[in-house]
Amino acid sequence: MIEKLAFALNLILSLIGLGGITWLFNRAYKKSDNRASLVIRWIITLFICTCGFAYAVSLGPYGPLLIAPMGILLSVMWTPTISEGLFSPLTGIFDGSNQPQDPKPLYSTALARRQRGKYLEAVMAIREQLAKFPNDFEGISLLARIQAKDMKDIASAEMTLNRFCADPKAPPKQFAAAMTQLADWHLSVAQDPHSARLALEKIIAQFPESELALTAAQRIAHLTETEKILLAKYDPRSIAVPEGVQNVGLLESSAFLQPVEEDPAKLAARYVKHLADHPQDTEVREKLAVVYADHYHRLDLAVGELAQMINTPNQPPKRVAHWLTLLANLQIRHGADYDTVRQTLEKIVTTFPDLPVAHSAQSRINHLKLEFKGLDDKSPDKKLGEYEQNIGLKYGSPYRRED
Repeated sequence: MIEKLAFALNLILSLIGLGGITWLFNRAYKKSDNRASLVIRWIITLFICTCGFAYAVSLGPYGPLLIAPMGILLSVMWTPTISEGLFSPLTGIFDGSNQPQDPKPLYSTALARRQRGKYLEAVMAIREQLAKFPNDFEGISLLARIQAKDMKDIASAEMTLNRFCADPKAPPKQFAAAMTQLADWHLSVAQDPHSARLALEKIIAQFPESELALTAAQRIAHLTETEKILLAKYDPRSIAVPEGVQNVGLLESSAFLQPVEEDPAKLAARYVKHLADHPQDTEVREKLAVVYADHYHRLDLAVGELAQMINTPNQPPKRVAHWLTLLANLQIRHGADYDTVRQTLEKIVTTFPDLPVAHSAQSRINHLKLEFKGLDDKSPDKKLGEYEQNIGLKYGSPYRRED
């Protein structure tokens, strides 16, 4: 009876030991970065522990001479692995190295194939990764880039990006980046401003009254100029070039050779017409404000244009701070009093305290009285009624929003 119990106990302990060894081997195999090398070391160790030590025992007193080199070989193979297993839990507490790493897609193979001009193979490599990580924006962008720029297949690139953007969980910035990139390809590759406009309009429709929508609207406002440039490439027109001035070096002055600046009144009229079609074009509205202040001496009209941009929701903070700074410059240049300019600069400090421009504004406030003191007391001469004749540029224009 005792012998049976002892046999059963030994069998149980043997099974537990075998199970523990199997678990350790399986765990080591899964965590190993070089599984082939690990298997080879196991085979060598098994051979040494069975055949090698058995042969050494058969040698009798000469056996230790063979056992010593085999022990050294085993220690060389397994010491790094054993030490890492013993100490990695302790070191992992400090460096986090024992935390499981999230799997990530690898596009090195696709990039290498693309560099060699094997675009179809690169596309296949990317699709293999996207099958595992279907929402990875890096892979989707890379796939669309190869389709559009390398394979000149805008339709496939558009389908790739539209499929990503159709997901309701697509992050807004990635959605906007995808459609903006698609618009760029429609212009640079397909030379199709209409399709570029449609891609940008998707951003506005998806995220109305947001910073992303404002940026897209800004780009749409300048597509007309791009379209004219593209059309000019296919419809070249001869331009008459006047004969150059003879004997330039003998002239007393060459000032008349300087290019003539465009009439500010014509500029203002063109800006007003453009803003009627694209009221969110802040670049043109800013230029119009400067023309109102510097040419027409109508600081009130310039303030109205800048205020319209400053008070528009979701404008980028840096742009708003820039417009406030421009407003302060125009106010100083065109006769606003000290308190008015100070309030404008204080708005920068209170609204954007974390931006570098806030420190510049505060420093300017501290020296504002000196800045006013240094201004020339003589105001520039104006012709009576100079701005009244062009008042129609402002009032009654279709884009005007009364403040």
